[in-house]
Amino acid sequence: MSVGTNYQSGFANEFATEAVPGVLPEGQNSPQRAAHGLYAEQLSGTAFTAPRHSNRRSWLYRIRPAAMHQPFEAMAPGRFHNRFDEVPASPNQLRWDPLPLPTAPTDFVDGIVTMAGNGGAAEQSGIGIHVYAANRSMQGRFFYDADGELLIVPQQGCLRLATEFGVIELEPLEIAVIPRGVRFRVELLDDVARGYIAENFGALLRLPDLGPIGSNGLANPRDFLTPVAAYEDVEGDFELVAKFQGNLWRAGIDHSPLDVVGWHGNYAPYKYDLRRFNTIGSISYDHPDPSIFLVLHSPSDTAGVSNMDFVIFPPRWLVAQHTFRPPWFHRNIASEFMGLVTGAYDAKAEGFVPGGASLHNCMSGHGPDAATYEKASTRDLSQPDVITGTMAFMFEARRVLHPTRQALESKELQGNYHECWQGIRKHFAGNKEPVGL
Repeated sequence: MSVGTNYQSGFANEFATEAVPGVLPEGQNSPQRAAHGLYAEQLSGTAFTAPRHSNRRSWLYRIRPAAMHQPFEAMAPGRFHNRFDEVPASPNQLRWDPLPLPTAPTDFVDGIVTMAGNGGAAEQSGIGIHVYAANRSMQGRFFYDADGELLIVPQQGCLRLATEFGVIELEPLEIAVIPRGVRFRVELLDDVARGYIAENFGALLRLPDLGPIGSNGLANPRDFLTPVAAYEDVEGDFELVAKFQGNLWRAGIDHSPLDVVGWHGNYAPYKYDLRRFNTIGSISYDHPDPSIFLVLHSPSDTAGVSNMDFVIFPPRWLVAQHTFRPPWFHRNIASEFMGLVTGAYDAKAEGFVPGGASLHNCMSGHGPDAATYEKASTRDLSQPDVITGTMAFMFEARRVLHPTRQALESKELQGNYHECWQGIRKHFAGNKEPVGL
């Protein structure tokens, strides 16, 4: 077995890596006989005829082809699914406490709980939002998602993602993206692990254009890391779990599918350290739109409108003058699912804790709670607010996010979330007689 946790840097570039010298062919992709007795296999993440700038594919040189496994059988319906039509979507503001850590042995796949979503794999658009909580590594089983790419946001505990392309070690304040169809195993490097997952059914996640910001800022391409080749040549009695059209399937497999000895291409897993994000903000007045915190997005068929956005709220300085510095009260055409990795979020005084989540759907009013508003609206603005020790994020969707039945019926749902705005005082002291409209 060859192991490695070194990385290649860059985003959506063409990579080439081999765990054994001479594995990669020169001048062609699929020779009559691949070197070292390997099999050549192409993994395509976009249509064959997609434009060159957006075409994503990789060639894998592996010990056995991915077709070698027993037939799949449907697994019993569980907590990880895409059933977004179970209950009507609500315009109410929703917030959840953290998912409890399991007491029974639970690995990454078994620990995934679907919270909300829209669209699906059949539509090739939309997003599934999940949380996970696990207390053991995946043992004798591997997983791939045929429905969408997975954006993994750890909140507690470090993970080792052993993939067909190599190894990614992941800690809180980092993220990883596992492309659609890539097989992997999740090992826990700590006793327990918890976090968030966005399942993107639409166009592949990419870096946003910077527009008037220029050539630098936000997330830099060179900070995205792709693993070098590492492989397992192991035989045994294993299980391959697939997510296909919203359901889980299992198949027997007599070898590890992580047997890629070398690969080249631009369709591969990658990781990014959120602490490297170069935050842009106002240095004069007014709080800018949250789009200035955009890390990755999945574009849609409408220019300027994303299928989904991944936005973070990292440590930063707030210096705007004559301005309400925290996020203002707002209603959006987009729907927002928020999570908190560490620290506190500057728009909420209490109730929103690391591991928790909130959902504010299309046109549902939200913003700072009463305590935050009173503090921010009266503070001395001659000094900056230096926000440290925090990392909140948002999965934002163009379509309404439908909570699942299990999310709405969970004991973690806060029944009193709406009360955080009820203490907002009336300050208006205008005419005693109403002005006609």
